[in-house]
Amino acid sequence: MRRPLCLLAMLGLLGCASVHTESPCLAPPQHPMVVTEMFFGRDIPGRQPLTDSEWSAFAAAVIVREFPDGFTVLDGNGQWTDPRTRILVGERTKILIAASTPTDDLAGRIDRIGDAYRTEFHQQSVGVLTWSACGYF
Repeated sequence: MRRPLCLLAMLGLLGCASVHTESPCLAPPQHPMVVTEMFFGRDIPGRQPLTDSEWSAFAAAVIVREFPDGFTVLDGNGQWTDPRTRILVGERTKILIAASTPTDDLAGRIDRIGDAYRTEFHQQSVGVLTWSACGYF
């Protein structure tokens, strides 16, 4: 009889315990976000490199639609190994940085940007990095 009472008392105490889940963000008012970086090579096969006005038009038509809350674009110089020729290629690059709330459609939004750039400017690839972060705007 002692064991069932003891077990019943323990279950009762467990019922009084509250489940406390802490936010992964330790500096309020920050909240969970996903940071996306995309790397767009500016060398276009068979023609001159991508111009600033072409980039601006692409950003206005495609990127703004997928990241309407905002993004940052930086100019860079990158290097990559062409998978077909195994030759190291250096080129000027546009780097997109966007911090957004995690959503189920984020991967699709990123894919649409990369697909549009590859198609419009005849690119083999667009580099993509994502990671979890805490932030606010």
